[in-house]
Amino acid sequence: NWTGLFTPGERVRLRFINAASNSFYDVRIPGLKMVVVQADGQNIEPVEVDEFRFGPGETYDVLVEPSGDAHTIFAQSMDRTGFARGTLAIREGLSAPVPALDPVEWLTMADMMGRMDHGEMNHGAMGHGAMQGMDHAGMNHDSMRHGGMAMDHSRHGMGQQPLARPSQKVNHARTEYSPSTDMRVDMPRTNLDDPGIGLRDLSQGGRRPQDHQVLTLADLRSREGVLNDRRAPVREIELHLTGNMERYSWSFDGLEFGKSTPVAMKHGERVRVILQNDTMMTHPMHLHGMWSDLEDDQGQLRVRRHTIPVQPAQRISFLTTPHDLGRWAWHCHLLFHMDAGMFREVVVS
Repeated sequence: NWTGLFTPGERVRLRFINAASNSFYDVRIPGLKMVVVQADGQNIEPVEVDEFRFGPGETYDVLVEPSGDAHTIFAQSMDRTGFARGTLAIREGLSAPVPALDPVEWLTMADMMGRMDHGEMNHGAMGHGAMQGMDHAGMNHDSMRHGGMAMDHSRHGMGQQPLARPSQKVNHARTEYSPSTDMRVDMPRTNLDDPGIGLRDLSQGGRRPQDHQVLTLADLRSREGVLNDRRAPVREIELHLTGNMERYSWSFDGLEFGKSTPVAMKHGERVRVILQNDTMMTHPMHLHGMWSDLEDDQGQLRVRRHTIPVQPAQRISFLTTPHDLGRWAWHCHLLFHMDAGMFREVVVS
């Protein structure tokens, strides 16, 4: 029971660093509001919340104003198998009640398949592992990406600003149709305001007080001056996060590290990266050597991060500017996933 001491009446800054190898944590301090002021060490517009989720590699700085003699810092794992705890107290030896673990919640169909608009669904692009009887004979492979190479959408628009907004057209690489991939998402979600499975509608379900606020990516906005590169992107790179749960194989575009080719970026260019999660797990994605400036699906810049969690069946995008030459790692920060193949090399030249 780690204990942090405070003086009554003072404001305390806490820096939360998820140093776990394979666990997302949902963090709250019952009875205290938290004002989030930094994400991944970068200043953001302050946002008041009651709880936040973060994965390995992510960091949040929060301000709290303790009102009692002791408060429990409670961090339960996303799979609800355990928790970590600490205490804020006015002196050593004090403690506060520890909440019970929340019940496990199962993924919804939207978590597994994305937007549930069947009127436009192309069933040919759904996961073959889940639909063994599917006939792929009519599938148009010519429109797919080949060889697991990151797709460059630099010509996908015809207007004055063809890359003003991220492409919504889903492109599955031919290499996704392999034993290393057990599902594909054809209609991904693009919203950033979902707290994730296990954190939705907590007040309505009676598990939290009324008006309990959970942090989402949509709440994060960088302070003025942080997003210091306002250039439009010159091209898009699309990569899919893929895996096979039964084989415990994880990859980009169906290719584990060692089977893939490096992603090439030019020094100083402004690039949009689209990441689509074709798996049923949330992946905290970390691109080394450069910042990831998260945007919404309309192309509006939101917040600067170095590690971005991508939820199941979600499609997100960010802009980046490679300033440093060399070879850089790009990987899922869940250690087992990285070791099993969800790792890619980026070469900046």
